[in-house]
Amino acid sequence: MLTAKGGPEVLVETDLPVTEPAGGEIRVAVRATGAGATDLMMRRGRYRFAPPLPFVPGYEAVGDVEAVGPGVTDLRIGDRVAALTVHGGYAEKLVRPAGDFVRVPDGLDDADVVALILNYTTAYQAIHRTAAIRSGQTALVTGASGGVGTAMLELLAVHGVRSFGAASAARHELVRSLGAQPIDSRGGDIADNLRAVVSAGVDVTFDGLGGRFVGPCIRATRRGGTVVAYGFSGAARPDGTPSTAAMLRGAASLFVRAPLTGRRGRFYGISLQYRKDPRPFRADLQTLFGLLARGAIRPRIAARLPLLAARRAHELLERGGVEGKIVHLAGL
Repeated sequence: MLTAKGGPEVLVETDLPVTEPAGGEIRVAVRATGAGATDLMMRRGRYRFAPPLPFVPGYEAVGDVEAVGPGVTDLRIGDRVAALTVHGGYAEKLVRPAGDFVRVPDGLDDADVVALILNYTTAYQAIHRTAAIRSGQTALVTGASGGVGTAMLELLAVHGVRSFGAASAARHELVRSLGAQPIDSRGGDIADNLRAVVSAGVDVTFDGLGGRFVGPCIRATRRGGTVVAYGFSGAARPDGTPSTAAMLRGAASLFVRAPLTGRRGRFYGISLQYRKDPRPFRADLQTLFGLLARGAIRPRIAARLPLLAARRAHELLERGGVEGKIVHLAGL
């Protein structure tokens, strides 16, 4: 449970009563959950979709249906299901409306499924629903070694897009292994480094950093192209909390500067889209299940931790350099 704003120490293991599902709800025994940047933002009190303190964080969950409330007809006890919980995933039991859950096909690894729920669905929807990028076009991905960045490079390769991943030199081999060409994100300007390879710029840039990085992303994109912003990790203060001023400067660049220079600026947020209409999420997650089942995608799992080892996950994330998804698993 998240008891206050602060560092990892404010995450406290707590016993809560097990409740029965009400009408239209199910109770799930959690098999796996994940940890990511949005969880850090919640802990620091900087996430708009977080409930009031205290609450149980945890953005995604996979588990088995163990109780069904009145009126639920499409899920049964024993079904394995997945959900974009936004909060509540750091738990042994989870009670939510049945409509929040998607049935998971047999034969898929729990850790891989957790990686799909937030990271891969974010990447998939930014690629297909926001940018609508076409096979044969070019794309730049910032933060390319992170959880969403690696998912995005993999999905772009599946879609037939020539992609470039901006990352530190130590991560360039990872970028290559995902089918992309690495672009140095530390030595010099990202836009200059990209245009040294593609002089006209790319068709689409996917920026998960925000803040001061939006300007170079615009310059790395050709005129008539699109810049899709989906994260704010580059708009943080030294203590890791988001800087409102940096976020506003990034937004101004995306929605004012980009159009003035002949580019389209777009913002994508998975929680915002899910709240508007959850149906695309459910459809896209099913598509990702299919890609996983046939081996077209292979999620990078950075660490497998015990189900309730939330503090350890947050410490790893704050240390940086995480390649892929941190997953919590029951039974470890």
